[in-house]
Amino acid sequence: MELAGALQLGELAAAFAALPVFPLFDTAYFIVSVLYLKYEPGAVEMSRRSPFASWLCAMLHCFGSYILADLLLGESPIDYFSNNSSVILATAVWYLIFFCPMNLFYKCVSFLPMKLIFVAMKEVVRVRKIAAGVHHAHHRYHHGWFIMMAAGWVKGSGVALMSNFEQLLRGVWKPESNEILRMSFPTKASLYGTVLFTLQQTHWLPISEANLIFFFTMFMIVCKVFMTATHSHASPFAPVESFICPVFFGSVSSGHTSHHHDHHVASHEVSHPPPPPAKSKEELNEGTRKRKAKKAE
Repeated sequence: MELAGALQLGELAAAFAALPVFPLFDTAYFIVSVLYLKYEPGAVEMSRRSPFASWLCAMLHCFGSYILADLLLGESPIDYFSNNSSVILATAVWYLIFFCPMNLFYKCVSFLPMKLIFVAMKEVVRVRKIAAGVHHAHHRYHHGWFIMMAAGWVKGSGVALMSNFEQLLRGVWKPESNEILRMSFPTKASLYGTVLFTLQQTHWLPISEANLIFFFTMFMIVCKVFMTATHSHASPFAPVESFICPVFFGSVSSGHTSHHHDHHVASHEVSHPPPPPAKSKEELNEGTRKRKAKKAE
């Protein structure tokens, strides 16, 4: 019975891994990506003022992961734009979300139940892109673990890692919003996921690629759908990170306290300069003789 269940699960995972993502899942990916662009402050005004800049930003949101991965692997960053079907589909989604009369398309796809379906479908594409990035890097750099991780990470993180460049196209400069400094849940999950796929690709993780794709996709779907439905930004990794990070990397509060203490001591020394050195006995006697001479005069 257990063997039959395992066989059925394996067949399900294999069928799921072989499921084509174009055009259905890619359409959902483009819809969610362009929706997030429209949520950005000033994005609607920019689309009216400069439609071409808005279209470029939308293409970065849809294909930024491919551009970064190609740059890392020494390939042409515009290579993916030779896929005319995907570019035309992404352009159609951008136009409908920004310029559809009475915002009908935007209202339909941003309706929460519909949006949750699209978010779940987007995570299917994200995990496929992580696996494809690791596989592609493994084909070129057979023993380059870190190259595999880097390629899979940028494939899964999408435009998040190049958000500052995308902001520049919109005329915005926010260096404090650097994704590497403050990773969002998808970026962290892509990083952890690419580690798993790298271990699987190098045969250090005893699981088939199809099973790993299936289980990691289910994890991502559950997390992202829950976070979107509850409008939560809390990372599911936060409890584990709060326990592990202080052990291996130290506590932020302790470092801040030490820095504050050093700053307080330094400011105290500056505001209260040390007293002048005491005069010697000879200097005191010399001063007394001078005062007596002035009195005598």
